[in-house]
Amino acid sequence: MESLHELYRIGPGPSSSHTLAPRAAASHFHAKWPQATSYRATLFGSLAATGRGHLTDVAIESELSPLTIVWRPEVELPYHPNGLRFEALDAQGAVLASEEAYSVGGGAVVYGEALAAGRGTDLPFLYEFSNLQEILSACHERGAGFFELVFEREGAGFEGYLAEVWTVMQDSVKRGLRAEGALPGPLGVSRKASSYFRKAKMNAGTLRRTGRIAAYALAVAEENASAGMVVTAPTCGSSGVVPAVLRFLKETARIDDESILKALATAGLFGNVVKHNASISGAAVGCQGEIGTACAMAAAAAAQLFGATPSQIEYAAEMALEHHLGLTCDPVLGLVQIPCIERNAMAATRALTCAEYALLSDGRHHISFDTVVSAVRRTGHDLPSLYRETSLGGLAVAYGGRRGMQNAAGENQGGTL
Repeated sequence: MESLHELYRIGPGPSSSHTLAPRAAASHFHAKWPQATSYRATLFGSLAATGRGHLTDVAIESELSPLTIVWRPEVELPYHPNGLRFEALDAQGAVLASEEAYSVGGGAVVYGEALAAGRGTDLPFLYEFSNLQEILSACHERGAGFFELVFEREGAGFEGYLAEVWTVMQDSVKRGLRAEGALPGPLGVSRKASSYFRKAKMNAGTLRRTGRIAAYALAVAEENASAGMVVTAPTCGSSGVVPAVLRFLKETARIDDESILKALATAGLFGNVVKHNASISGAAVGCQGEIGTACAMAAAAAAQLFGATPSQIEYAAEMALEHHLGLTCDPVLGLVQIPCIERNAMAATRALTCAEYALLSDGRHHISFDTVVSAVRRTGHDLPSLYRETSLGGLAVAYGGRRGMQNAAGENQGGTL
């Protein structure tokens, strides 16, 4: 498995696969062909289907100019639904060079040449483990925690990087709690983090707890929807879950930052296993790979902070991922707003519940985390493309039809979370 630097990426929203990765791929191509008179980018599959709502065109145009964009949602390139082709053109419009790239989830880019050669990626593997069971066995043999394995393999300076990650996460929560008004785009979705936070403070018990966790998750998700700076955990669309849980526990359980960094290391390890053995791309496996993985990461982090054993931590993550199996990715109008923002809040509260449930147990259970990861891969493969970030099925179509009727009747069209 690759370094957790490749899982926790810092960058602007709203989408790691549709914004961060295409921008990086465009920058890479421009560096190779800076002398071109103009450029052409062709977007395929899911990348084209929801690219406008995800600001894919804006991301690419920031790196390549002058640029022509061709949208081909009906065509998928061989290796992944999020494919794109760059072409460098001369003054007469002739193609000087072309390159195919794939946005495979979480902001990662894989190039066609590497895939055709069977390499997949040129990045070094820092982890010799192929699944969570091997990691868990190593922890048991050595009496070590998950985070210890991470720090050993990532090397010097990684704790410093996690400190930066934690700072960006906290800043995104703070900005989101202060911001008010409507989010960009035609849905008219209002920011709710600020009001939820105020209501939570005025209440007690369960409502106060739920309100605060939801407010923190909404704050980050709304910042992401506004192209604010966030951390992929494991994606931009699911970036609110882990920060919400960690912020809540830091305040209520008085957790110090050193422990938070250890929890981030553990969370990243679980996210890496899903990324390595299934996918964290909504276009490849649906939202189970995004929000499901984020929930598993947050549950693992919370369980560790509660003092759970490695087996209990694995159980918490397993439950969190298992109960998101089959979740579709069907963003309305291709925007990372409905249902994406609300899902961050729901997953954050579920992550804490899973951690608490696992702590009540002795850590023994029938279904392993690896088994669920395998199910994510199989289920995602079986999901029709309509439900994998194309906005051609599910909620995107149901709500789109409703909005169409409202247009005909001249009614108000306020988006809701």
